[in-house]
Amino acid sequence: MANRRNDYDVTDSVKTTDPAAVAAEVRRIYLGWYEKPGADSLNQPFDNFAALYRGEHPDYHACDTGYHDMQHVLDVTLAMTRLLDGYQRVGRDRLDERLFRLGIILALYHDVGYIRSRKDTRHKQGAEYTLTHVSRGGLYLRNYLPRIGMADLAPIAARLVHFTGFEVPVDKIRLPADPSFKILGNLLGTADILGQMSDRCYLEKCHERLYPEFVAGGIAVRDNGSGGKQVVFESGADLVLKTPGFYQHAEHRLDNVLGAVHRYAEKHFEGNNLYVQAVENTVNYARTLTKTEDMARLRRLAPESPDAPATEQEKPESD
Repeated sequence: MANRRNDYDVTDSVKTTDPAAVAAEVRRIYLGWYEKPGADSLNQPFDNFAALYRGEHPDYHACDTGYHDMQHVLDVTLAMTRLLDGYQRVGRDRLDERLFRLGIILALYHDVGYIRSRKDTRHKQGAEYTLTHVSRGGLYLRNYLPRIGMADLAPIAARLVHFTGFEVPVDKIRLPADPSFKILGNLLGTADILGQMSDRCYLEKCHERLYPEFVAGGIAVRDNGSGGKQVVFESGADLVLKTPGFYQHAEHRLDNVLGAVHRYAEKHFEGNNLYVQAVENTVNYARTLTKTEDMARLRRLAPESPDAPATEQEKPESD
């Protein structure tokens, strides 16, 4: 969608910097399958999430990771809900209401491990938790889910969140025998990839926001195992230029590790996979950049903050 706004989803109909807008769409999809009391139980997780990320929680600082911000999480949560809906439409082994709701909550809190405790005097920014943020998020979910009546699912949730990261290989994540949990994990990991890479400003965010996070988190430069250092990403531009290569790995993960559940988006959208289309458009543009290495061609202006209106003015561009 060429004229899609920078702070809206792949359909240009849901504002992904607005928790209330995303919550309303999630509730609408939920009510296509279940009764209203369950939808009402989604209100608290969304309200708690918004307060946490805005710094209104007494125990935590506001989110300070420019890439892994509120918009990223809301994009992933919306993608997760649509994938869940698509899975249900297939009609085989449908998820019960609590697991459907758990999937939404997992997406909403999958990156909570970047949020710093107010007692933390060692770390100056959330990006320093990059290598351990998934485990930290799992711990948060263990403590949070009992507060919203889902204590029995808390230990499983702490494992399922690892489908979004690389701290534990997917085939090493211990889950109950019920295959529904593996489906949830695959959907969650897929939503994380599709949600972020379908962001209209994905490349600009990689260039301006993700690279500094990688520097702070020890991703840009790593130990080489021989006492020296290995430069993985030299700059934000280098990160952008390596996007096509990254997507090759992401495609393998989507298709072979996460069970190709991205296809359920086609069921939700009744034939078109708007997420995959948006991602492929982004990757194709990154390929054109590799020919010139001209970062001035990254002209889209990402929203300045996750809960503020996006800047409508942009430099001229051609899609």
